[in-house]
Amino acid sequence: MKQPIMLVTGASRGIGAEIAKLAGRSGYKVGVNFNRSEQPAREVVAEIKANGSDAIALQADAGDAKQVAKMFEQLDAELGTLDVLVNNAGILSKFNVVDTDYAQLNEVFLANVFSQFYGAREAVRRMSTALGGRGGAIVNMSSVAARTGGLSGGAAYAATKGAIDSFTMALAKEVGTQGIRVNAIRPGLIATDIHDAHGGLEQMERLAKSAVPLARSGSVSEVAEVALWLASGAASYVHGAIIDVSGGR
Repeated sequence: MKQPIMLVTGASRGIGAEIAKLAGRSGYKVGVNFNRSEQPAREVVAEIKANGSDAIALQADAGDAKQVAKMFEQLDAELGTLDVLVNNAGILSKFNVVDTDYAQLNEVFLANVFSQFYGAREAVRRMSTALGGRGGAIVNMSSVAARTGGLSGGAAYAATKGAIDSFTMALAKEVGTQGIRVNAIRPGLIATDIHDAHGGLEQMERLAKSAVPLARSGSVSEVAEVALWLASGAASYVHGAIIDVSGGR
């Protein structure tokens, strides 16, 4: 049987890196996308290879349409045709609405929203049974901020994640008859360095104890397990869903 192929954007660290590594352990060949963090991405690739699967590092700004198209072409040439896309690339933002300017909004929407449109576009072109593909799965990364509005100063971030919720449901309707399942994950307070923008892990842990019904933060592995389940045949009738991985928050 053909070894399935997964591309994870923003996979050099944090949740993306853990999804990529778990995918490798689960039998996937893995495309490990990074923008600036080349060395961490190559370390993820090395770990996947050490565990017996194949992987390549793919440099591209996920918010740049031309770079994304070239990244998919490289994946096609070096690993083969995509089976699963995990649209994970993104950034946290912290600025008040009264201070908002174009450059700030452009940066966060390119990274968090445009990136997922561009990734999905290339994935659908390859997966769609209407276009000669064999189907596949897309997993988008949202956030509980889409529901809660996020933390103070996080309006732009929350808005981008609300957009991803809507995008996920709309894309599911668009491609469901083309052999492609589309779902999203809403992580809550997960212990990664993305929280540096809001005071770091120590402050995040204090918030988790008071704001999360499980009274703790989540781990990257707990998010990765859900991503791999959504990509798998075990979730064959899960489509257009948005799964909270948030400890009840």
